[in-house]
Formats: sequence, C-alpha cells, structure tokens
Amino acid sequence: MAFSSNGFLVILGLSCLMVAYGGNFHQDFDITWGDQKAKIFNGGQILSLSLDKTSGSGFKSKHEYLFGRIDMQLKLVAGNSAGTVTAYYLSSEGPTHDEIDFEFLGNLSGDPYIVHTNVFTQGKGNREQQFYLCFLVDNTPIRVFKNAETIGVPFPKTQPMRIYSSLWNADDWATRGGLVKTDWTKAPFTAYYRNFNVQTCSPRSCTSSSASSISNGAWQGQELDAYSRRRLRWVQKHFMIYNYCTDLKRFPQGIPAECRRSRFL
Repeated sequence: MAFSSNGFLVILGLSCLMVAYGGNFHQDFDITWGDQKAKIFNGGQILSLSLDKTSGSGFKSKHEYLFGRIDMQLKLVAGNSAGTVTAYYLSSEGPTHDEIDFEFLGNLSGDPYIVHTNVFTQGKGNREQQFYLCFLVDNTPIRVFKNAETIGVPFPKTQPMRIYSSLWNADDWATRGGLVKTDWTKAPFTAYYRNFNVQTCSPRSCTSSSASSISNGAWQGQELDAYSRRRLRWVQKHFMIYNYCTDLKRFPQGIPAECRRSRFL
C-alpha cells in the first residue's frame, strides 16, 4: 500500500512484490496476543499467525508511520478457511483515529477470498468496498481515497499509524454472512508474512534507502499514472462486489461527499 502525506490520493493496493530489502520481524514488530500461536522464525525473515478454537493471534509494528509505501508478502490460510479473517491494517490511536483496513475473509476450498477494505478518518469509517481476490495483486491498485478536504472530508495525513495484523474467528459474519461456519477439524489455521519493506517517514524521521526522495516531498504529490488508473478501473469493473458509494439504500439522503468527487470510488 502507499499513501500520500497531503497529496491527491491514498492508494490502497496489496503488494506481494519481491523486494531487494526485507525487514527483520524481530526488529520491526512485536507479538501482541495469542501466546505461542504467533511465531517469528528463519532469522526474523518470516512471521506466522495461527488460530485454533481457543484463540487467534496478532502483531503490531514497533514504529509509527505518517506517509510513504509499505510492502508485505502474505500467504493466507490455505484450504478451507471459511469463518476466519486475516486482518492487515494501519491505525492511529484514540477516538478520532485514522485507519486503513484490509480484511481477508476466508472461504471454502476452491472459492476465492474476499478482501474487505475500509478507510477511517477522524474516527469515521463506513467506507467499505469489497473485492473478490482472484487476480494478481502485485503493484495493482484496488482502491483510492481522494483528498477532499476542500469540501470538509477529513484526510488521513496528520496522525501517524502503526501496522497491525491479526488472525481470528468471525464465523458469525465472515463467510456468506455467517452461513458457513469454521470447521475446527481443519485447525490450526495459519497465515504467513515475509518480505516486509518500508519506504516511509515516521513522525521523527524518514527511513529506508528511499529516505532522500521522501524527505524532498516525493510522496506528498504521488498519484496513479495512466497505466495504474486503467488497472484500477479493470479491477473495480470485474472484481468489486460492494461499494459504499453506490449503496443508495444505506445512504437515502445522498451518497457521502467524497463519492461525488472521484470516479475511482
């Protein structure tokens, strides 16, 4: 995912890109819950989260990030993962927090994952979009959130956020609205993470080999190029299954203001 400081848009896309530099999970993340169900191994190059009937597990980044680009390669729960949710998101703290969400909703074997996305600004969310995850996502944008501060819509540019991820049971709603329950005979369910890479600025400093380009403002005006805009429209045309901007039943008084400002919503 990549996100501008105060520029045109926030790009929400999953990057499973193989990168030259991979961070060390021992140095960059803390296990936050799940007892022994979360593990860091292979010299800090791989992290795994597991879920069984007693508990899930999770982690968070040691550092906060204000804007930039973050890459993470995820291997989602294999096989029958119905009822499970692998959440990967950035969030600040407090009642008026900012947050950028990806939630991967599990499936029956052979069915595509659904990725549920949301954006919170100043504590307000309700900006859900969902996609079938059955396409190659390396460097393919699936969502943008345009800066619409000029019409009173807050933009996530001032509150530094940490990276969080968790694997947990949500069979009351996750798969077909809760109709398909978790098959605990398949437990433990495990997701894997590797090749974490960050080109971003924390509240105090810029990090990674791209720090010089970040510090001179390169991230502040980042936009999608023409090719990426075409890829975004292709994904939204063929794989989007829910868009809050077109849900007139949910917003009978009119769609949210930001929806009227960008054809990419």
